[in-house]
Amino acid sequence: MRRDFHVIGKKEYDLIIVGGGIFGACCVWDAALRGLSPILLEKGDFCSATSANHLKMVHGGIRYIQHADLYRIRESCHERSTLLRIAPHLVQPLPIVIPTYGHGIKGKEALGIALSIYDLITFDRNKGIKDPGRRIPMGKIISREEILRLFPDLVRKGLTGGAVFYDGQIYNPPRLAISFIKSAVHAGADCANYVEVIDFLHEKNRVSGVKARDVLTGEQFEIFSKVVLITAGAWSHRLLEQRLNIHLDPKPIYSRDLALVIARSLVNKNGFAVPLKTKDADAILDRGGRHLFIVPWRNYTLVGVWHKVFDGSQEELSVSEEELQGFIDEANEAYSGFALTFKDVAVILTGLTLFGEKSKQGAKTISFGKRSRLIDHDKEHNVKGLVTLLGVRATTARGMAERALDLVLRKLGERRSRSKTAVAPIYGGKIDCFDDFFSRAIAQRPASLNTREVRALIHNYGSEYKEVLKNINEDPTWITTIGNSTVIKAEIIHAVRNEMAQKLGDVVFRRTDLGTGNYPGEDAIRVCADLMAKELNWDEKRTQTEFEEVMTTFRNLGFLKSVKSVEKKECIQ
Repeated sequence: MRRDFHVIGKKEYDLIIVGGGIFGACCVWDAALRGLSPILLEKGDFCSATSANHLKMVHGGIRYIQHADLYRIRESCHERSTLLRIAPHLVQPLPIVIPTYGHGIKGKEALGIALSIYDLITFDRNKGIKDPGRRIPMGKIISREEILRLFPDLVRKGLTGGAVFYDGQIYNPPRLAISFIKSAVHAGADCANYVEVIDFLHEKNRVSGVKARDVLTGEQFEIFSKVVLITAGAWSHRLLEQRLNIHLDPKPIYSRDLALVIARSLVNKNGFAVPLKTKDADAILDRGGRHLFIVPWRNYTLVGVWHKVFDGSQEELSVSEEELQGFIDEANEAYSGFALTFKDVAVILTGLTLFGEKSKQGAKTISFGKRSRLIDHDKEHNVKGLVTLLGVRATTARGMAERALDLVLRKLGERRSRSKTAVAPIYGGKIDCFDDFFSRAIAQRPASLNTREVRALIHNYGSEYKEVLKNINEDPTWITTIGNSTVIKAEIIHAVRNEMAQKLGDVVFRRTDLGTGNYPGEDAIRVCADLMAKELNWDEKRTQTEFEEVMTTFRNLGFLKSVKSVEKKECIQ
């Protein structure tokens, strides 16, 4: 997987996909599997914005019970099952406990009925999942004594017990996107990061390609295609407005979603959902407030999600320390036993998601549907050869990509071929049973790798983890870990040679686990910088620049709070 500009710009593609988050990654995979000639362009690194910065949940749709939204329950469950099936190394079930109070709408009788209805609606949730460890169990009710054993600091007045349901969790969201993209490349697609679309090629009312700029070199070039599909998230409508004078109606409204990575384990294998005072605006059946999720993730804890309607530009997205302290206070009010402090926050995860729509006819008319939106610009704006996909949840990215490619095929006049992405394992996904595969890997592991390091390799690379270890034949020292992490040096080499890593941040934050959960230390970052410098022939100045950019990102993510350059009132990106 390499950026090959000898190919890009010298052929006409069936499809250009603009935006390399999880929705773009799924679209290029689907396009390649259907025999099209696609190219994916991303102005930064793949999966570097909202797609990487969320609660890492794969929602099965149980929350839509209170919305009476059967379609979204079925859709979410189907997509969760698909990810458990095609990416078993990166997605696994997660049990979540909800406390029940009294005998009304918040009681265990009502929740028990809701769980039964959900289990009935999602009766086929484990279809095709061979691995017992990846199957979603039925929900259940637990006693007051049992939930107090799990969470002893719960408010006891009126507590009657708890309900347990299952969702899914992503081990590493950027790795999931990279796996879709690598699968697409292996199937014949072209992909390039750090290529910004600066304009569209169009004549009269037809788009025929894009004008692009290599962000790393400044070189500009044209790429021709029969259809252009925009999957640029919150940047999509700005591209349409500035380059094609297309104004969406209804206008998309975005939410700044925020979650926290806590640098200690607060819960064991069970996630925890506690009610907040903030209400769910679009719920038909109101249980009295939204829920705050506290879930285990690796050796950390994820807490979220907080939502705030955001009207600014994407570059202005930030969280102040005052806001952050307010979120911590709200979490402690919901469950005092965690006793969170500002120092506990390891990473701040924030991004923009489609929250609703506002019609030009009525400024106050807002639809809080939180649904993905597929736009055929031929029908809506009389612009041929152009489609936009505004995605909402990573859970449904594959399914929405399937719908988008169905539309693209109609525009191409091609016979509609059925999508195979619901059944075809993605890169690393050829694992029938994760635990059995892991046991075999442990038995075959190099002597210098421990169980924890092997598990991390398999989670990130799945059935292809030995491709990383092949690099050790060239230099045996590459089997050593970097700092106190589970990341080995061979992963850095693999990321550069096989996964299009162009900058130090690509490796630290997206290709490996190194910087996704906590600050690994300056020495670890310098080791990565030196390895990349040798692979990419960076001089000392470039290497230092890359190092400083990564350190700045750590500060902006909430790390390095004691470093003097981070002012107390400074906003955290």
